Amino acid sequence: MLSNKAIPVLAAVVALGSAAAWYWWPHLAPTPAPPPPVAAPPAPEAPPAIANPMPAPDANAEPLPALADSDGPFAKGLLAIPGASRMGKFLRPENLIRHLVATVDNLPRHRLAADLRPLQPTTGTFQVIGGDEQATLDEHNALRYAPVVAILGSLDMRAVNSLYQRYYPLFQRAYQDLGYPQGYFNDRLVAAIDDLLATPHPTAPLALVRPKVFWEYADPDLEARSAGQKLLLRMGADNAAVVERKLRELRALVASGARPAANQ
Repeated sequence: MLSNKAIPVLAAVVALGSAAAWYWWPHLAPTPAPPPPVAAPPAPEAPPAIANPMPAPDANAEPLPALADSDGPFAKGLLAIPGASRMGKFLRPENLIRHLVATVDNLPRHRLAADLRPLQPTTGTFQVIGGDEQATLDEHNALRYAPVVAILGSLDMRAVNSLYQRYYPLFQRAYQDLGYPQGYFNDRLVAAIDDLLATPHPTAPLALVRPKVFWEYADPDLEARSAGQKLLLRMGADNAAVVERKLRELRALVASGARPAANQ
């Protein structure tokens, strides 16, 4: 039991200890950890660089129709190109620019959407020589593509490019609506042309197999090719040569970024 004298001493010790604790606590207590840095919001993704820019629209040209109203004026301009009037019976005039854009976008892919093609289906049926065990592509298939290829071969690609540049804002809009808000259609067009120009030129008859319903190329390398390249292979060497020649002419124009001369 504490003596009466000890009680004041103990009280003084407690008081001094409390005072010391009050004085030293700010110095002895651990420094609180700084709050974690606030992450900066991600910078908006920059649109991809344009490799093949188109010239700015002609300020003096008549305003373009809305994309939804462009079928008539664009088809009229297309069929007015020298040599193109015969193309009228092959065109599918509804959503013409949208279908052109979708087809160009699909050409380097594995499949083409048949319902989005800008041209009517090719007449006739796919012809094969031999049975399922030793089938090859019949060269007479080339006749199915000959009428359209003949029209293409007669076109002045400078006039085609002039029409394309005139309506390019609508092509660009259709491409963005297709699901590429940051995309640039002219770059996609050049890429599709380059893919088509990379089509191989086999000299032997093309062997075919039919694992299910449809015929496929027996050569795995050919079967793995893009839809556009397989289309060129189907249409035969002579037709493909004409298409490739016109594609090279068009590529030189659309990749240059130059505005056509006034008399073109």
